[in-house]
Amino acid sequence: MKNSIKLTGLLAIILVSSLFIFATKSNYNKTPTEAVENDKNTSETYQIRALKIPQNLEFAGERVPIEKEDIRERVDRELLVNTYWQSNGLLLFKRAHKYFPIIEPILKKNGIPNDFKYLAVIESGLQNVTSPAGAKGFWQIMRNTARENGLEVNNNVDERYHLEKATQVACKYLKDAKEHFGSWTMAAAAYNAGKSGIARKVEQQKVTDYYDLLLAEETKRYIPRMVAVKEILSNPKKYGFIFDEEDLYKLEPIKLIEVDSAITDIAQFSKELGINYKILKLHNPWLRENHLNNKSGKLYQIKVPAEI
Repeated sequence: MKNSIKLTGLLAIILVSSLFIFATKSNYNKTPTEAVENDKNTSETYQIRALKIPQNLEFAGERVPIEKEDIRERVDRELLVNTYWQSNGLLLFKRAHKYFPIIEPILKKNGIPNDFKYLAVIESGLQNVTSPAGAKGFWQIMRNTARENGLEVNNNVDERYHLEKATQVACKYLKDAKEHFGSWTMAAAAYNAGKSGIARKVEQQKVTDYYDLLLAEETKRYIPRMVAVKEILSNPKKYGFIFDEEDLYKLEPIKLIEVDSAITDIAQFSKELGINYKILKLHNPWLRENHLNNKSGKLYQIKVPAEI
């Protein structure tokens, strides 16, 4: 009996070993594609596809020369990054629905192409953020640029966080850059690298087209990133973004209250209006403290919900 059990066990070991050797040999003989298909480490439906680059890409009416291999690669990179960073992409759709209606009329009023709304998207993600260099707001405006263009910037009030006023300053900068460099694409590059920075590159390299310039990494990616974001936000289903109207963020109706004196306690001021400190600050992020100094008697317009 014992010998029979030992023999059975030995035969089982030999059988398992043979199956293992066969399976290993079988996998070894497969092509890489076959091995991936049969040993997938994700769900069967998960795929990451290469993207086909549209042939008719343009920015502000100016064609993107994707027949140039380096430009094609730069655009492809930004399309891939912004398509497959899905959570960020959905947030951009949601915020754009809320804030583009504020930005677009100001661009139109100033003669700036509508495509420049995507500049605010790539600069800040349509948020009031601060860069490592100290640029602030949706349009990432530096302190000196803001003051030179009439914005109030101090510890108490920072109008770089005032979307309408900051958009107006961005328009002025872009219009001046377009007059200087001759194209909207170059004006956009100057917004990133500075007018003097782009002027130096033009002088050194003896070319006047953005797509012919050798630029620092951030500026090199700048226009292709805007082109890619424009393409994706203009064609959500084409790039796999599915949402309903109710999923998008909406701009709350507001009304303006004029103030030409100091506010000693904004929290108390809010309470007297029938709202709270948080709500007032969300509508007026340019108010940086819990009081408004206003020693000069300047007339400020403060946004509050329309229903109060």
